[in-house]
Amino acid sequence: MVKQEDKSRWPFFLTLAVGCILGLWFIQLATFLVIPAQAGKIQKIVDVPYGANLRTVAQVLAGEGIIRDSTYFIIAGKLIGVEKVIKPGEYAMHTHMRPLQILDLLKRGDIYKHPVIIPEGYTIRQIAKLLEDKQLADKKTFIGLTRDRGFIHSLKIQTDNLEGYLFPSTYSIAKSTASEEIIRMMVRAFQDVYTQELKDRAQQLHLTQHQVVTLASIIEKETSMDAERPIIAAVFHNRLKRHIPLQSDPTVIYALPNFNGNLKRVHLKMNSPYNTYRSPGLPPGPIANPGRASIYATLYPASVDYLFFVSRNDGTHYFSRSLQEHNLAVSMYQKMRRVKR
Repeated sequence: MVKQEDKSRWPFFLTLAVGCILGLWFIQLATFLVIPAQAGKIQKIVDVPYGANLRTVAQVLAGEGIIRDSTYFIIAGKLIGVEKVIKPGEYAMHTHMRPLQILDLLKRGDIYKHPVIIPEGYTIRQIAKLLEDKQLADKKTFIGLTRDRGFIHSLKIQTDNLEGYLFPSTYSIAKSTASEEIIRMMVRAFQDVYTQELKDRAQQLHLTQHQVVTLASIIEKETSMDAERPIIAAVFHNRLKRHIPLQSDPTVIYALPNFNGNLKRVHLKMNSPYNTYRSPGLPPGPIANPGRASIYATLYPASVDYLFFVSRNDGTHYFSRSLQEHNLAVSMYQKMRRVKR
């Protein structure tokens, strides 16, 4: 028979046992939160899909070897409040991260952003392909937006398409970023570069913004040498003032579908507003997206009276003042090119 005194001790022992179990469990949870899954540091990009709950995320992380126990992770996530704020996207993690760090990363929604370099002189089509290759945009959708007049108007750019206004730079782009936002990002970068000082300078030269960007894009395609850009800009300015056709190969190439790299005489005779051998003045719009140096060169050309230039076949150019001098230079450098072959 159990004495009354022994019965009164049962609640105490039961509470003590439950307390010990809970204490042990909290110790295990605390230990789990501060100890990485692996000793080695293996970098991982973890994709959290749309609509994923904490359990799904825990299963993905466990499968990648980033956490040791999905149950403890779920419980900790609920206690910290991560479950209600999980943001879909890619996260940069590694196997030596503490679960507490991972939970904080998810709570902050610190999504991984891909570094994307847009080279100077890339066209819209090249940019769209680059983004599609990196799985950051759909090429067709991207190009369509650059021609959408309503969207272009919202960006406060006066043009029919955004060729020339997607500024070449290095961008950080999350995989979930919409094409509209990527384009806005690039146009904002252009607007940051095209300051009030440059707008005032364009007015002094009696050039619109669109004319500046158009000429800058031609300069961008003509040379990759920063030192030459102001000189080439001067050549084009001098030709425009004298109503001499620009005769720029890159403008002709821009209008050629599926150009194979071989510019022929027949191309120079085609009827196109981009054929600056036949059409005087600037083409209708930019032929690429120019960088800062080409924009500056357009607005601050060198003080020279050159009217011609020809490639030296080494990335630089020979500049001439007269057609006779230019023809001699063309003959010389073409002969040198044949010898090298």
